[in-house]
Amino acid sequence: MDITKYYAIEGEKPLDVIKPDGGMTAIFRTIACIGDSLASGELESTREDGDKGYHDYYEYSWGQYIARAIGVKVYNFSKGGMTAAAYWERFAAERDFWNPELASQAYIMALGVNDLKRMEIGTAGDIDMEAPENSKPTFAGYYGRILMKYREISPKSRFFLVTIPRSVTDTEERIEKVKKHTAVLYDMAEMFEFTYVLDLNRYAPCYDEKFRETFFLGGHMNASGYWFTAQMFMSYIDYIIRNHPEDFSQVGFIGKGGVHNAHVKW
Repeated sequence: MDITKYYAIEGEKPLDVIKPDGGMTAIFRTIACIGDSLASGELESTREDGDKGYHDYYEYSWGQYIARAIGVKVYNFSKGGMTAAAYWERFAAERDFWNPELASQAYIMALGVNDLKRMEIGTAGDIDMEAPENSKPTFAGYYGRILMKYREISPKSRFFLVTIPRSVTDTEERIEKVKKHTAVLYDMAEMFEFTYVLDLNRYAPCYDEKFRETFFLGGHMNASGYWFTAQMFMSYIDYIIRNHPEDFSQVGFIGKGGVHNAHVKW
């Protein structure tokens, strides 16, 4: 047995090794996926007259692929077209997603694609750490409110913040906005404990013509694309766990009423 595959590997980058079986991601028993259409398994149909249809088929979402791959409970806290503002202001409450009974050990936050089109991105400084509800009405402000609300619901949960992948269709304006979005997520990872960035913008393949031909159906992914994305998420999280084992040694205590080993970093 090559035990070194379960440790940090010098020089390894996050997606150098793909783990279809989820690797260390399987240490979590509950995962919540917060996002938009790409977190909802949205498939795009085209009628004979050319009109488009958009369908959230959650069983095809990367979250549910993860659930089936590693045998964990995964919640889809998502909907096509979702923004951080809409999530905070009405969506989560309407769907009862603040319910403590849905508290999870890990949260994957994949918001931003729609926000870039509709509101100011802002900075991590827009977040009011003392009174989150008073954070500025920017993407960063709303995103921070969501993160802190779920941190309140599940205090020791681990958060994975997802950046936006590169695409051959990106304009210069979009590239600059995505850079600001990425910077906000890295700043938040510094601000909040047990918070990590899944930097698809840097490490995922560019969504070029071949990628889109293989993994897309119109402007959204196809079933294969969502499974590919699930493998990227699991592999990236596995990489983070192997490189920060001290942060994950007590994951089994999350949601167990505050029981923990005081002599180990919690």
